[in-house]
Amino acid sequence: MPTQAVTDADFDVSVLEADTPVVVDFWAEWCGPCKMIAPALEEISESVGDKVKIVKLNIDENQNTAIKYGVRSIPTLIMFKNGEPVDMKVGAAPKSDLDKWISGAV
Repeated sequence: MPTQAVTDADFDVSVLEADTPVVVDFWAEWCGPCKMIAPALEEISESVGDKVKIVKLNIDENQNTAIKYGVRSIPTLIMFKNGEPVDMKVGAAPKSDLDKWISGAV
């Protein structure tokens, strides 16, 4: 399943009310490290299927959610389970590290 874009408006439904764990990638168009990890997140999203949902939230267009969760630098990945943030990674990481972290949510 490819990554999906979420916004401040649909964050609660798409992330907090999801039946599966959700990883939110807080990113921006101008962020080089965000662009570096994007292909890895797409590949991981395909490999985990519907066990974990990976979504992207553009912080320039959706500042309220970024502020609510204390995102101060990007990329920031926050894992949500049952509507609650349970883990966070800040900064770019190799695909193998991201895959291990995300797969651990299953």
